[in-house]
Amino acid sequence: MLPEPIITLFDRFSVYMYGVMIAVGIAAALGVMMLYAKIKNIEPAFVDFLFYNGLLSIAVGILSAALFQAVYNYIKYPALGFRFSLDNLTFIGGLIGGAACFLTVYAVMRRRYKTRLTHILSLPPCCILIAHAFGRIGCFFAGCCYGKPTDSAFGVLFPGHFQRVHPTQLYEAGFLFLLFAVCSLLYLKWHFRHGLSVYFIAYGCFRFLLEFVRGDDRGKLFGALSPSQFWSIVMILIGIALIFFLRFLQKKYPDGVENVQK
Repeated sequence: MLPEPIITLFDRFSVYMYGVMIAVGIAAALGVMMLYAKIKNIEPAFVDFLFYNGLLSIAVGILSAALFQAVYNYIKYPALGFRFSLDNLTFIGGLIGGAACFLTVYAVMRRRYKTRLTHILSLPPCCILIAHAFGRIGCFFAGCCYGKPTDSAFGVLFPGHFQRVHPTQLYEAGFLFLLFAVCSLLYLKWHFRHGLSVYFIAYGCFRFLLEFVRGDDRGKLFGALSPSQFWSIVMILIGIALIFFLRFLQKKYPDGVENVQK
């Protein structure tokens, strides 16, 4: 782990491995988007729109991730008051905010382009997965998002802990890289239209189960469910609903949905 700054400039500006991995993840996501769009021969003007809308959505997503975490912290420790900080982020909160921003901008601008979002729904999850995977590696370096104590060979001793814990950050990163490979293969080779549903359902199930070995208590949101478990269930339900929604569109507008860029 590298929780301390790796570079300090002018005794004022510090660079952490967590931030470096976040930056690598964002760069990888944008790179995947541009590469896959070129392979699939997507309308260049629409690719430019995806790029700039993606940058805006990432910025909004980071603010949303901080806001969600601040709300969780307030629910757990109301006596400390509401504190908003970019030092504490939650991925699912960022995903919700970023997706809302992206869809809002798309709704306003969609008439300018021939390509429709339904044509490329399997592209965004590939970008999100690669960024999230590197972000979780950043969490490992920072020593946050750790798991419960364990005596297994997988246990890692984090700074400030006196017992080895599950490196849940690496478990999740490994799963995300694997799911990225699966979603990429489905999209690039088999022109699969339900990649977003695969992402929502697969990650929702994994994250729900992973919460049982997470050791950093973030409180409860509804009953015995942690905040991440609640949103994981929401993701699974959205993924299932999206399958039926796309099937409905396919039947009602066969030309519009079937015109997938190849």
